[in-house]
Amino acid sequence: MATWFLRSSNNHGVIRKLSMAFSGKSTTAVVRRCFGSMEAGQKLDPYSCDDGYRENIGHQNQDLDFPGGKIPLTSQMKFISEASDKRLPCYQVLHDDGSLISNTIHDQLGEEVAVNMYSAMVTLKTMDTYLYEAQRQGRISFYMTTFGEEAINIASAAALSPHDFVLPQYREAGVLLWRGFTVQECTNQCFGNKDDKGKGRQMPVHYGSNKHNVITISSPLATQISQAAGVAYSLKMDKTGACAVAYTGEGATSEGDFHAGLNFAAVMEAPVIFICRNNGWAISTPVHEQFRSDGIVAKGLGYGIRSIRVDGNDVIAVYNAVRAARNMAISEERPILVEAMTYRVGHHSTSDDSTKYRPTNEIEYWKTARSPIAIFRKYIQRNGWWSDDLESELYRDVKKQVLEAIKTAEGMEKPALTELFSDVYEQMPPNLHEQERSIRDAISKYPKDYPTTDFHV
Repeated sequence: MATWFLRSSNNHGVIRKLSMAFSGKSTTAVVRRCFGSMEAGQKLDPYSCDDGYRENIGHQNQDLDFPGGKIPLTSQMKFISEASDKRLPCYQVLHDDGSLISNTIHDQLGEEVAVNMYSAMVTLKTMDTYLYEAQRQGRISFYMTTFGEEAINIASAAALSPHDFVLPQYREAGVLLWRGFTVQECTNQCFGNKDDKGKGRQMPVHYGSNKHNVITISSPLATQISQAAGVAYSLKMDKTGACAVAYTGEGATSEGDFHAGLNFAAVMEAPVIFICRNNGWAISTPVHEQFRSDGIVAKGLGYGIRSIRVDGNDVIAVYNAVRAARNMAISEERPILVEAMTYRVGHHSTSDDSTKYRPTNEIEYWKTARSPIAIFRKYIQRNGWWSDDLESELYRDVKKQVLEAIKTAEGMEKPALTELFSDVYEQMPPNLHEQERSIRDAISKYPKDYPTTDFHV
């Protein structure tokens, strides 16, 4: 159990003491922190502790004048415990039956916003369903669904400003949809046609949009985390009043980029929100084999980053947590870590069969009892904002929209051959000219293998 002492702004004594639990099998750890200005170089008062702690200090009123702040000295050899038996709590607003939990602190959603959020979640799920099937039919090469994580996508996106820069991982298609990136644009990217914003150079689901301030997805894990810290620092220097938002899964927190990104953001006081989708499984690796800490939220303390754990299947909780995180990140110029607890209902990707490493009853429980779409539908229906007729109409319209988008994208030509070599150098170097000549020679020599009706030579 860690004890936090909150002091008044004038630094005259402790005003209240809070207890905070961490995971593990240990006993007690005493942690002290003054909450005041985030200005670099602010020093901690080594004597801002209670009498119980003061008794354990061997050299009373003595401290080590260490760069960055004075450290109290003690003659007691005591290790800081690794964790506590109690888990850190998870912020939740909605019961699974769609009713509000009493005495919760949250901002109410209006009817228009709530219905739009629900419609976007259904659209995301429907698009995932049909594009996944398109891959199984051999019409696209690869796909990744967002089944079970629709609330994190849509609720977090709704809590942000369009001016905020988003650096996604690869399970955030809903964030783009909310910002105005259309279903047609998503399918164009997955089919890699001439209208694909990425010009057919990326794997499917690797979206990006300069217009919508969404940095293009890249396959290597966690690269976006350190990049987000840099983007946020730039936004701070330019005084834009915006923040950067990096999405990641819990598996990516094992990468070195996670450490580098969070540490840089904390030291440079960059306005960035790190949203971690803790969905239980990093492909086939369960969370208990990923780390010994109490999930991701506990890591924030080590970096000096304010953090919160939220129910990732609760739309209102995610919306409120991210909205509050954004306000703090911008107004206080600080990074915020949000751990959203959810579950990856679908397979990791079309290259994966998750039934080989996790029980089907576990999947079914999260698919039905804890479905974020089902929970939120119950909420808006309880408020009189939704009905069975509206539900049928929505699913019918979205299905038609997605199928028409797939048909259009599939029938479109591929990007011109020249797009393989453009956008890198202002003047194309000799080696690329040679590669282009080689490809054109191969197309001429083997026309049956390279049908030029599909693309411009």
